[in-house]
Amino acid sequence: MRKRNYKKEYANYHSKPVQKVNRAGRNKARKMVMKTGGTTKGDGKDVHHRNGNPRDNRVGNLAVTSKTANRSFKRTRNAKKLVRRV
Repeated sequence: MRKRNYKKEYANYHSKPVQKVNRAGRNKARKMVMKTGGTTKGDGKDVHHRNGNPRDNRVGNLAVTSKTANRSFKRTRNAKKLVRRV
């Protein structure tokens, strides 16, 4: 198995302006939830955006989930979370 080339990965994807804005949105959501006491640093939890949009940081759109639950959603072709309504 090949080693990951993080430098190339950053150059091709993470350095794009849109991805920087998305990352900033995710970081802001994490800080918002930490302020309310919903999670703490290093607790192994993720802040989940219910509608899949990392820029939508409304309180009603954020939920604390385990890392495995948040990262196991099936995704659509354009990399959006496939949200199933119950």
